[in-house]
Amino acid sequence: MSWTQTSDVDIDHMVPLAEAWDSGARTWSTATRQAYANDLGDHRTLVGVTDNVNQSKGDQDVAEWLPQYDRCRYLREFVAVKHRWGLTVDSAEKQAMNSLGSTCTNTTITVTLAR
Repeated sequence: MSWTQTSDVDIDHMVPLAEAWDSGARTWSTATRQAYANDLGDHRTLVGVTDNVNQSKGDQDVAEWLPQYDRCRYLREFVAVKHRWGLTVDSAEKQAMNSLGSTCTNTTITVTLAR
């Protein structure tokens, strides 16, 4: 499927800004928060999605929202971004990650730390 109207596509933070804030970004300097918000150093941090998907996801984490398709890929990318930026995972997130992860193939995730 493809989209031709720019209004149908949003650039989304894999780990939403509010979720990053709740997971440790609130203690970062303004410069570090800006670096996170504009991270082009890892293709998983900012992703193109339809505006409908972005609106349904909002600022939710993996315990609260998962995409309809490619859930294992989504989980891998979400975990990679959390690890890249040293963000924490709460107990509900951890439980959701473990539950979904148990249905996914075992894949090594490679991450270059941002900080």
